[in-house]
Parts: sequence; structure tokens; C-alpha cells
Amino acid sequence: MPLKSILLFSFLLISLSSHSEENLPFSIATATNELTPQVHTFDGIVEAVNKATISAQVSGRVTEVNFDIDDYVAKGSIIVRIRDKEYKARLASAKASLKEANANHKDAKLEFNRIEGLYKDKIVSASNFDKAKAALKAAEARVAASEAGITEANEQLNNTIIKAPYAGIVTERHIEPGETMRVGQPIMTGFSMKQLRVSVDVPQTYIKAVRQHQKAIITNLENNEPALTSTQLTIYPFANPKSHTFRVRVELQDNTKDLFPGMLVKVAFEIDNTPRLIIPTSAIVYRSEVSAVYVLDEKQRLSFRQVRPGKQFKNNTEILAGIDSGESVATDPVRAGIYLKQQLKLQSGVK
Repeated sequence: MPLKSILLFSFLLISLSSHSEENLPFSIATATNELTPQVHTFDGIVEAVNKATISAQVSGRVTEVNFDIDDYVAKGSIIVRIRDKEYKARLASAKASLKEANANHKDAKLEFNRIEGLYKDKIVSASNFDKAKAALKAAEARVAASEAGITEANEQLNNTIIKAPYAGIVTERHIEPGETMRVGQPIMTGFSMKQLRVSVDVPQTYIKAVRQHQKAIITNLENNEPALTSTQLTIYPFANPKSHTFRVRVELQDNTKDLFPGMLVKVAFEIDNTPRLIIPTSAIVYRSEVSAVYVLDEKQRLSFRQVRPGKQFKNNTEILAGIDSGESVATDPVRAGIYLKQQLKLQSGVK
């Protein structure tokens, strides 16, 4: 039987209406044609949104390193301690300076008030009044400088205890206990598992459609199942001049299971909407290089018809040619074949 010319290009989301006829020993399904999204799939790499290398803010000898590579670190956990004796001494000195500055400020304030009263009574000259006023301002400035010194000393002392800014996994350790740290020297590198994204390079041919539809489906290669759908896409405004591709970042939900940084995944982007005809995969019979189905017409007559299958999607298969939308096919070809043989025998009069 010649193939009918039906060519449909799109993604599968067709609803099949299955039912069992009282007089038939097999169930049937109706092929339906609907507008569904067409997709293109590319390779993507899972990345951690929060990935950082923590560096030293103060210099000193490392006294404690609490985590190593592959360790899980809770947010706020102490990663490294640096010898703090020198910084405690600086803080104590700053506090003493503030105490002295406050005492001088108090004396300068009292002197200013005394000179101001005498000046109003015209007992002292304007120059003496100006000197007392300048001395008071200088004392106030020394108090402010001492308070700033305490803030700086406190900050330096706090920086001798290095804590994790977020929960994550240690990927690199750059120091050992006993080493002398310098400002800016890397300490540890890690990433957070809470927030992940997928980075994928999309050819310029498809980037316009990706911008328009803003939808991506992530598939985990371990089980070949769609992991999730994301509509949070960040598209770079420029193309790579060597590969002519645009980098697209697909944001994932927080605490995504079964996906880890560095994993290879498939990223399907919605491109267009066109119809696709499908039937259940169980309805197709494969004999050598021939694919066929049992078709039931309106008069409940069964026939064996060759078809051209397309893509498979879970329990359904696209049909490119051989049947039309609305036709019914047997979903159990074994029973349908037995039924057809019995009907042919009855028609030919063979017992």
C-alpha cells in the first residue's frame, strides 16, 4: 500500500482518546493533530550561582583550618583562624587612645566655657577666645579619630576569624596550619548547592526564537527524564566571534535534586508551534523494515496499513505518513491480528 504524504514538524503534546468497543477484543486509540511546541536541544553545563574564593583580609600566622576538600560547610561556620594576639593589642591601644582623647576633650570643653564667659564679660581678648575654640575642635577631632581607630581595630580582629558566607562544598584548599597569611591571599574555594543554573551556547540561528519564547526544558542524562522547566533565562547580548553562539543561562529552582555543578545536561528550547500527529507506540507493528498499524474504520472493519513513524516521546510515537488525524488504531496489535485473521476466515468461509 502506498504511503500517504503527510509531513508535520513540531514537538509532541497530543491528547489521545482511547476506548474499548464492546464487540472488539482489543482497545483502540484515536490519532489527533494539535498545535504543539517545536524544540531544539543543546548540551548544557550545570553551574553553581554562588561560587567564590575566600581571601585573607589581614596578615598573620594560621592557627586553625577546620575544613578540607569535599567537606560540607554550614553558613557562618569558622573556616580558618589567624593568630589574633597582635590585633587584640591594637584594639586595647585604640581604646586607651579614646580614653585619653575623651579626657582631653573634657578639659578643652571646660576651658572653652571658662574663656567664653570671660570673653562675654570683655575680660579676655578675642584671640584667647579663638585659641580656646580651636583647642576644643582639635580635642573633638582626636576623639573622632580614636573612635575610628577602635572601629578599624575591631574589624581587623574580627577578620582573624574567617567564616563561611553561605552553606556549600569546599572544592579547593589553599593554606595549611602554621603558614603566614598575607592580605589578599586565597584561603578556600567553594560553591553553594542551593542555587544552580545551566549554561548553554545557542547558535545564532535559534537565538531570536529563544528570546521570544523564554522557555527551556532541562533533561538529566542519567535517567533521560526531563528534570524541570524554567522560564528564567539570561541571554548574553553578544555572540562568540569564533563559534557564533550566544551564551544562555537557565536559572534552576532552589535545592534542585539530582543535578550537581559540572554535570552535562540536555537543554531543550521552545522554537515554534506546528501540528504533529501521534498514536500510542504500542499500536505499531514492526516487521523487518516495515512499520504498520491495525486501522479500524467507521464500519468496524479492521485493516493492516503501513505507516512511517517519526520521533518517539515516552509512550507515544509521531506518525509522518500512513494515517490521518481522527482515524482509530488498535493499541494491542497481537489481539488485533488474531481478530483480523478470524474475520478473514469467516469471510472466505474457512472453518
